[in-house]
Amino acid sequence: MMNTLLELKDISYKVGNNLILNKINLKIHTGEKVALLGKSGAGKTTLISILNSSIKPTTGKVKFFNKEFKQLDLNHKKKLTTIWQDLRLIEGLSAEQNVNCGLLGKRNFLFAFKNLLNLSSFNEAHQCMKLCELNHNIYSKNIAKISGGQKQRVAIARSLIQGSDILLADEPFNNLDPKLSTTIGNLLTLKKKNLKIKIPDTVIISLHRLDLLSGFDRIIGLKNGEIIFNVERLKLKKFHLSRIY
Repeated sequence: MMNTLLELKDISYKVGNNLILNKINLKIHTGEKVALLGKSGAGKTTLISILNSSIKPTTGKVKFFNKEFKQLDLNHKKKLTTIWQDLRLIEGLSAEQNVNCGLLGKRNFLFAFKNLLNLSSFNEAHQCMKLCELNHNIYSKNIAKISGGQKQRVAIARSLIQGSDILLADEPFNNLDPKLSTTIGNLLTLKKKNLKIKIPDTVIISLHRLDLLSGFDRIIGLKNGEIIFNVERLKLKKFHLSRIY
């Protein structure tokens, strides 16, 4: 029997009279790799924002570990990390400092202070950056002086350093070429084995590119804020895709 990790019950979300999500019911099990598909405006970003509790649904309930998010203790909340579509990197810091910022929620104030002064070890940050195919010559560069694709991978490395169990990612392959997209896709869906860095066991990723679906267990199609299909990847057919594109 599969263990239910996340559950959405009758989730709807409105902005004014605009219904963004409509009666979403969904269960995510421990260890699943789930892809969210749909056109821009289908509701993928809103769904991820509700899953990580950055916005509250208008109606319905979200449960983690069979508890509502507000009932979770800090240790449970730390089990989840998000890669945002807008990346949310910190201007003025270097690439390696941005990656190390992923540790700030798990360390004390002294660590945070040393981190920003560039006094603490960046060994773990560099390991995460190498996994994301980032060259050492950009580690100390100001984040504003690196390319869009490099920024994308810095944000991914920042999520990995957190050592979380659950990863939510909103279009993490933006700005990446096909080869890098495949490399990062294999990394996030645990196709690379025996890594020293912990990769989240449970992954929920929104994306557009159908060529990146091979590492996923389940595919969910969204359109106009509703789940149109929810199928195992091996059972995904062209007619499923024709309903959302």
